[in-house]
Amino acid sequence: MRVFPLFCAALLCALPLRAQPQFSDQTAAAGITYRNVFGGPEKHYILESHGSGAAFFDHDSDGDLDLYIVNGATFATYRDRSGPGNALYRNRGDGTFVEITQEAGVGDAGWGGGVAVGDIDNDNRPDLYVTNYGANVLYRNRGGDRFADATQAAGVGGDQYSASAAFFDYDRDGDLDLYVANYVVFDAEHLPATPKLCTFFSGLQVYCGPKGLVGAPDVLYRNEGDGAFTDVTQASGVAAANRYYGLGVVPVDYDSDGDSDLFVANDETPNVLFQNQSDGTFQDVALIAGVAYNGDGDVEAGMGVDFGDYDDDGDPDLYVTHFFTETNTLYRNEGGARFSDVTTTAGLAAATVEMLGWGTHFFDYDNDGRLDLFVANGHVYPQVDQAETGTTYRQPNQLFRNEGGRFAPVSAGLGLAQAKVSRGTSFGDYDDDGDIDLFVVELNDAPTLLRNDGGNASNYLVLQVFGREDNRDGIGTRISLQAAGKRQWRTVNGAGSYLSHSDLRVHFGLGATQAINRVEITYPNGSTYAIENVPANKLLVVRQGQGHALLELGANPF
Repeated sequence: MRVFPLFCAALLCALPLRAQPQFSDQTAAAGITYRNVFGGPEKHYILESHGSGAAFFDHDSDGDLDLYIVNGATFATYRDRSGPGNALYRNRGDGTFVEITQEAGVGDAGWGGGVAVGDIDNDNRPDLYVTNYGANVLYRNRGGDRFADATQAAGVGGDQYSASAAFFDYDRDGDLDLYVANYVVFDAEHLPATPKLCTFFSGLQVYCGPKGLVGAPDVLYRNEGDGAFTDVTQASGVAAANRYYGLGVVPVDYDSDGDSDLFVANDETPNVLFQNQSDGTFQDVALIAGVAYNGDGDVEAGMGVDFGDYDDDGDPDLYVTHFFTETNTLYRNEGGARFSDVTTTAGLAAATVEMLGWGTHFFDYDNDGRLDLFVANGHVYPQVDQAETGTTYRQPNQLFRNEGGRFAPVSAGLGLAQAKVSRGTSFGDYDDDGDIDLFVVELNDAPTLLRNDGGNASNYLVLQVFGREDNRDGIGTRISLQAAGKRQWRTVNGAGSYLSHSDLRVHFGLGATQAINRVEITYPNGSTYAIENVPANKLLVVRQGQGHALLELGANPF
């Protein structure tokens, strides 16, 4: 049984400031004018609550991170596609962005949810996949700030209530396949004249679901290498777990056998861990691996998810965000066969039990060489502010500093402490100064661009991997770094968090260490490459089969 002390608000439990990095809100200063629209203010239906995501990615291959933001709709604008549409912002390279949505042709005005990024045709241009309520959209990157709708030709439109998606090469054939997590079956075309509401704490009347609704089946698409995808949901075996309510998804080789596995966070139903059988099929091993439920055997409301080796033992650990009163859950990887729920002993129970978590990520915000944790928070029911429920609709986000295997909440500036209804979160060094920044999509509100101010006071190394035999972006590549008697591990992967995509460049914090003894790279096809005596505070660009180059961070690696 997990036992934890009395509840404490995130800011009250925070450690005192110790010259730590601070996060400042740069949204307006950066020129981002997007505003999220996602249903009405009272949230009478489940479709109105789950929000949107965003992506940090380099759409024009100029070396800096651009920003794509998904938007929602209302029931009225959904029907005639007159909503605000999604937005693409090009990074000017000076800390500001300019919107280029119209010229890029990526302003889909459906009821958007998530975004995945991947170079599906290995042409050195990243493509966009947008998940919607209804048909999803695939945008092929044509270069010159132009994208083309390739959904029909690729065969990946679908017609579900989709949530998170992930590009990954599950069959190791050198191109990126696509997994789409779908949520519930919901009919927006035939809404009742009066919403049917259900009872929450203190007798509050709120929208119904997901319990009582039919789960929408997830889909796995295999990339055929010619611009088309094939639905292999049944043939691959992932259909065996398609009765659940899928929200978050992240691929990772959790058992270190050389191929990509897949974890799906499900809402109010057991989670799924698809172990890759290396023959084109998957098997759900979540129950025997200990991640279908929490350590008490309880099903939880899985939203956001990420893998990261927080304890530096060489295998990726798992973090899943959950509903109010459930706590988020940290699963420690016990050598690739099983996970243990270590939420309480890691210090992450009491600080999260009164929050409702969404986007999340392991990242080293202070460059001390240990993976920290971020969680975006916000309730789903505005009505909780009307009674003594022990929670609020708007909530502060949380940052947990890794203190050597145990986490502690930290205050890190007013930008991070704002109470909003946060959802999808993307991570990346948008200003190329050596520390990782955050972009949070806020429900029915302006977003929050959080610039990391001071994380680069400690040293770092950033790696960018390009595949030649494998996929162009090296997704699934495993990297280990040895410096000052310590070893760190990372995997190239932009998926995870919630409805979002993060920078594919791999970031290592180094603390006071000024040189790296050795960097070892293992590509998805099993080939390896090693570099020794690497100086800190550089961008290390590695091209499969072609060697490497050391650049200043901010230089164009293409």
